[in-house]
Amino acid sequence: MTAEISVGDLAEKEAAQELARLSALLARANQDYHRADAPKISDAEYDALKRRNAEIEDRFPTLKRDDSPSEQVGAAPTSGFGKVSHVVRMLSLGNAFNDEDVTEFDGSISKFLGVGAGKLAYTAEPKIDGLSLSLRYENGILLQAATRGDGATGENVTANARTISTIPQTLLGAPEILEVRGEVYMSHADFDALNARQIEAGDKPFANPRNAAAGSLRQLDPTITKSRPLEFFAYAWGDLSAPLAETQSGAIERLGELGFQVNPLTKLCDGPSEMIAHYKTIEAQRATLGYDIDGVVYKVNDLSLQERLGFRSTTPRWAIAHKFPAELAWTRLEAIDIQVGRTGALSPVARLAPVTVGGVVVSNATLHNEDYIAGRGNKGEEIRGGKDIREGDWVQVYRAGDVIPKVADVDLSKRPDDATPYVFPTKCPVCGSDAVREDGDAVRRCTGGLICAAQAVEKLKHFVSRAAFDIEGLGAKQVEAFYEDDQLSVKEPADIFTLQQRDAASLAKLSNRDGWGDASVKKLWRAIDNKREIELHRLIFALGIRHVGEVTAQDLARHFGSWDALQRNVETARPVALAHRAADDAERVERDVAAQAGRKPRLSEVRKAAIERCEVALDADAAWSFLIDADGIGATVALSLSDALANPDESGAITRLIDQLTTIIPPKAQRTDSPVAGKTIVFTGTLERTTRAEAKARAEGLGAKVSGSVSSKTDLLVAGPGAGSKATKAAELGIETLDEDGWLALIADA
Repeated sequence: MTAEISVGDLAEKEAAQELARLSALLARANQDYHRADAPKISDAEYDALKRRNAEIEDRFPTLKRDDSPSEQVGAAPTSGFGKVSHVVRMLSLGNAFNDEDVTEFDGSISKFLGVGAGKLAYTAEPKIDGLSLSLRYENGILLQAATRGDGATGENVTANARTISTIPQTLLGAPEILEVRGEVYMSHADFDALNARQIEAGDKPFANPRNAAAGSLRQLDPTITKSRPLEFFAYAWGDLSAPLAETQSGAIERLGELGFQVNPLTKLCDGPSEMIAHYKTIEAQRATLGYDIDGVVYKVNDLSLQERLGFRSTTPRWAIAHKFPAELAWTRLEAIDIQVGRTGALSPVARLAPVTVGGVVVSNATLHNEDYIAGRGNKGEEIRGGKDIREGDWVQVYRAGDVIPKVADVDLSKRPDDATPYVFPTKCPVCGSDAVREDGDAVRRCTGGLICAAQAVEKLKHFVSRAAFDIEGLGAKQVEAFYEDDQLSVKEPADIFTLQQRDAASLAKLSNRDGWGDASVKKLWRAIDNKREIELHRLIFALGIRHVGEVTAQDLARHFGSWDALQRNVETARPVALAHRAADDAERVERDVAAQAGRKPRLSEVRKAAIERCEVALDADAAWSFLIDADGIGATVALSLSDALANPDESGAITRLIDQLTTIIPPKAQRTDSPVAGKTIVFTGTLERTTRAEAKARAEGLGAKVSGSVSSKTDLLVAGPGAGSKATKAAELGIETLDEDGWLALIADA
């Protein structure tokens, strides 16, 4: 694929193909960001694509396309609003990504003007992550508001802009014609409150404040915009009948005097060293500003010099945006909370001062386990230079794709004097049971089982999740409410299927509770009854047995064909499972003895002897062998299944559930005649002609196995736009990779 070839190695034909690919990708990204307000790739990915396009055009100038992304700004306006032609084009900015880029920027300007490098003054201001807006005033009255659109033509959003409190309707002492430009944005606090209202109303929450602000401003109904907490920062101007000032800083000050909100962090800097220093100051405050920024903008302060410098095709020569590192941010760790999962795992969660990382507002991040907090890795080695994590610390947070945010580093220079090392709990914070950490396990687990409310609720949430029973109208929020309601008393999965019967016999009807009525209750009863017939793999996955994920559940369903066969096999193999448990214990003892004696542990010998000491019948050994012979099933999964079905509480809950079901649908016979039969496939990136779930179902229907990760066992990777580390790993392993069109062509006749 040409995307993997460096620009310097591209032949002319490959370069032309790559420019066509980049043009399509960037055009789609512009539409997603500027028109749909729903970007599908990060700013860093977008910037990387634009840099690659520019590098190829520099090397092959004759191949530059008429629709070159380097000649475009934003995206064409949608048809839902009237169009506004900008008297002065609204351009984008060039980007700097490191200190050297900033120095080069100053050097190129100094050379253009014929002055010494480092002799010019610049303003430095936060780059607000919002939606660009232009406001036209005539004789001090707001006449028109327009979005940037494609730079030449934007959307008329005047009625909506009038609802924003920080946009003045009239001005005193302004030039006869004044076009003020700035950014519409939403604060973190207002964004959180808006999303809470969205969820309460059953509407989809916004991904981040930028999307929320853009979507709110571009409502066809201004009353909706009025209900949204939007704000406006002014930082530039377009058409003018008279100058605002002689300098950039003076003009910004004048806008503030006219009644506009201007950013208080804007500063006048003498040369690159002061610009970079202010950049670092703003970056350090990023997490506490209360609104999103994604960099710092530098502008030549002298407006007469700006005029001399002029413009390139899409960017001014006299300004540049110094972007923050991609998907990284520093913020304050306000607290460490412990969450208890459905398998009893105690998971530490960092509660953070909200900060935007990779286009998403992050207020929580995983801390993995107690070793990670203490600065130790999986093998006891130092991580982060051995720095532990404490409440009150300033921490660096990162995201990779859609992965849960993580804490990467700690700034010890900002550690509060009263910060103390975090002590990981040895008791479950929910039920008070002992929280134990087995030898070799990185996780501490609550031993309370189903008496632990946290485990019980999480198991129920898992049971109704989309890949499990997926009962319409019964999601995590409803399950939690039903569990806590003593009259409804939904404590285990079987209780869901007896709820209608118990509700009919009770005076405390579900229909009398907030959020429920006769119609919604009847709809819920129908949805529950519809799930009395369930596919075997969904049932197995829904039980929430440790180590049995969605793919493993499908493997087990295909291998055994029925729940009764699986249950009988696991129960028959129980003595072998206990033998392996005894062998694990023997290995642990041998490790300790060997360590004390200063010799290597004889693990294989000890394990073999421990298993031989357990007298196991032939039928148990055969059942165990059949179990671990299932595709994707090893001793770890087999032990987990055995423990679950041997536990009286868990097996009793499973039996009561099975009694409520009418049909457990066996898996369909796998196809063997398709081009992907028997192959392991991974999907990554954005699929545009079908959903990920549909693609997965289609692949499995053709006899393929769909995996979530790339390994040496992967046969095919299907990569859409935005493919990241999986595509890189597939290339390293030499795995065949197709785009979505190639995938659909492959299975077209299957």
